[in-house]
Amino acid sequence: MEGRIIKLISNDYTVLCDDGRHVCKSRGLFRNMNISPLVGDNVVIDPINNYIMEVKERKNFLIRPSISNVDQAIIVAAVKEPNFSTNLLDKLLVMIEYNSVLPIIIFSKLDLLNEEETKNIEVYINYYKHIGYECYLNTEVEEIRKLFKDKITVFTGQTGAGKSSLLNKLDINLSIKTDIISKSLGRGKHTTRHVELLDMFGGLVADTPGFSSMEFYGMSNQDIRDNFIEFNEYKEFCKYADCMHDKEVDCEIKNKVKEGVILQSRYEDYLNFIEKKVLK
Repeated sequence: MEGRIIKLISNDYTVLCDDGRHVCKSRGLFRNMNISPLVGDNVVIDPINNYIMEVKERKNFLIRPSISNVDQAIIVAAVKEPNFSTNLLDKLLVMIEYNSVLPIIIFSKLDLLNEEETKNIEVYINYYKHIGYECYLNTEVEEIRKLFKDKITVFTGQTGAGKSSLLNKLDINLSIKTDIISKSLGRGKHTTRHVELLDMFGGLVADTPGFSSMEFYGMSNQDIRDNFIEFNEYKEFCKYADCMHDKEVDCEIKNKVKEGVILQSRYEDYLNFIEKKVLK
């Protein structure tokens, strides 16, 4: 019998099949094959003994959060409490683009900003829109609800950004546990304890544990470069065909940064990533 893993707690996999839900264990053989079933996997199960017998080929998967076969990733980016981080947002965008998942940015907590802070954050929001990303405010509830139909969607972003709060706002019946921001740490407390696909608005939505750090698993510096999407518009004008936009002369990307066409923070994040990344 075939189905999709929609929930994982400890070693219990909830698999949704045509006849309902089955709570299954993973075969010990998978460990020897270096296979770890993920939420989102299409699987074949033994419904009598409640074992996962086969994991079907994935179209993609993410490491953190651990989920497969994702259509789109909604990145919830707080602009305050915790403070807005271009570094984390750009990391997420690069990794999501690399995994052939559509990224959508939702900015939260704009109500906490004063007038000057609002003007500053609007520069970033407008830039991300300009280079081609779908962007919303967390108050645009009706528009956000329309995004989910026939899609598998993952919510991600830094701890305390408001992922669970937004899901509760979208569907008041969810009652996902939320918690306050830790003032002393400047970040949120982990409130989501497992990965689960929820049936919402004609699609499946995952609420996943938050995190505050991540690395570029399996990505080369060239992969990182190629997934800064606005660089690709100008790279053909660089002097060198495989320009890394760092120490090379006659680099069009560096020219565009100086001209203000490419956002300075994006370029600085790029340099930081290719300098400090850890391959795993």
